[in-house]
Formats: sequence, C-alpha cells, structure tokens
Amino acid sequence: MINVEFNINDDGQVTSFKMEGHAQFDEHGKDLVCAGASAVVFGSVNAILNMTEANPSINMEEETGYFEFKLEEPDDAKLQLLLESMIISLKTIEEEYGEHIRLLFK
Repeated sequence: MINVEFNINDDGQVTSFKMEGHAQFDEHGKDLVCAGASAVVFGSVNAILNMTEANPSINMEEETGYFEFKLEEPDDAKLQLLLESMIISLKTIEEEYGEHIRLLFK
C-alpha cells in the first residue's frame, strides 16, 4: 500500500509530506495506482520548484517508493495552492483505489 502522510501546521499549511510503499495494484511497470500517485506528486513538486521561490528539502529512494518533502517556510500562497491541488488529486485516486493508497493528515 502507498501511504502519504501530510504534516499540517496550526495555520492549516502543509509543512511536509512523505510518500512510501508500493500500491501492489498490478505488477511493476503496469501498476496504474503507483503511476498515478507518482505522476501527481512529481508533477506537483516540479510545479512548486518552477513556479515558487520555495527551497524544499527533498529525499527519495526509488527502490522503496519513499519520497519526502519538507519546507522551512510554508507561507507562500501559491506554494500552498499547489500542495492543496496535489492533495485533491491524491484524494481522487484514494477514493477509487483506497485498498492501495491511503492519505494521512497530522
């Protein structure tokens, strides 16, 4: 299962998230849930890096499916909008394939 854990501060801003695990929906290379979640996360992170001044800490391990994204300064409105959009897209995947992906908020 893919677990995506979001840390939200007292102001309702995403300060970090991590994604880990494999969906196990289908065999490697044919797993639509894994591909969809990865596309959403990497597309969102690419947008953040190209459209904002954010300088996140990023740590990833391709083999284990681990991806971690941390922000020192989460105050940028555009940054938060992009993160909210990512969450909405991941929730859509979770609604359809909840046995393979779970979103957690702390």
